[in-house]
Amino acid sequence: MSPSTAPAVELEVRGRTVRLSSPDRVVFPARGLTKLDVAQYVIAVGDGLLGALLDRPTTLERWPKGVFEGARMATRQDSRGDAFFQKRVPTGAPDWVRTARIAFPSGRTADEVAPSELAVVAWAVNLGTITFHPWPVTSADVEHPDQLRIDLDPQPGTDFTDAARVAPRLRELLAEVGLTGVPKTSGGRGLHVFVPIEPRWTFVEARRATIALGRELERRMPEEVTTAWWKEERGAKIFVDYNQMARDRTIASAYSIRPNARATVSTPLRWDEVGDVHPDDFDMTTVPARFAQVGDLFADLTAGAPGRLSLEPLLAMADRDERDHGHGDLPYPPEYPKMPGEPPRVQPSRARQV
Repeated sequence: MSPSTAPAVELEVRGRTVRLSSPDRVVFPARGLTKLDVAQYVIAVGDGLLGALLDRPTTLERWPKGVFEGARMATRQDSRGDAFFQKRVPTGAPDWVRTARIAFPSGRTADEVAPSELAVVAWAVNLGTITFHPWPVTSADVEHPDQLRIDLDPQPGTDFTDAARVAPRLRELLAEVGLTGVPKTSGGRGLHVFVPIEPRWTFVEARRATIALGRELERRMPEEVTTAWWKEERGAKIFVDYNQMARDRTIASAYSIRPNARATVSTPLRWDEVGDVHPDDFDMTTVPARFAQVGDLFADLTAGAPGRLSLEPLLAMADRDERDHGHGDLPYPPEYPKMPGEPPRVQPSRARQV
């Protein structure tokens, strides 16, 4: 990242003044895009980005040194990365930055940023935030998701085009159980479909519903779709990543920039576009004009929007899977404590060696 020479600037963000330090600092060297460019982008798509984050506990993915070649993310095992996930509200946050208290699978708690106005998003950009990862809950009820998030994740040998072929069948299946989803690019190779649901079910139930949905999609497209948790069993298929509905698992929000050389954006789509677009079509230089033209295609997912739908048909499908096929729970992510009813969390090839 190039050193900054310009003085700080003050941005007026819907009645709030936000200080942006080092506005000329290059964040995306391959595109020559600066910190000020990032701030201007989030303001340009502000209605959509704030709608995706509104009142949701949100993890900040911070790249204070920019997205340069060789940059790496800090991990639990190695904190020496160039970027990191900020799960707790940063020290020194202004008093107008609201928070929500969430509980991790370990039982520990944290106060996360819960954006209530666009100025909070711009303030986070000043900290080097590029991607926003909101929980599928609101601060008023952090235990009951109001979104079902379906991640169509291409495995080696597949790409976005393969996920786009699966998406219409997923849409058909959702319609059969009375659900309506909104697709978006991940900003990478994958495709996400978000469904607004009534906040009546726990994370465990929402995850179980996602497993049932994935299994039925797998039955209908066995050569193209998998729900296998272990990578060695997936093959060249689209993985329905059901664990994205587990507690403390988040997905990049709609309109978030992704940390890659092109500065692509996770962009909502119309269903009739899914088979005709590519993730590289949408980046922080092109999405503002698109947003001005098509509006917020993700508006139905905003917290408090009407039209929340029921998970009962999917939970009934999960009951039938267990009763008729013996299909119970699937493994949780490795950092989780052992969950009730979970099968052994052992890689199949290792289990065969025992």
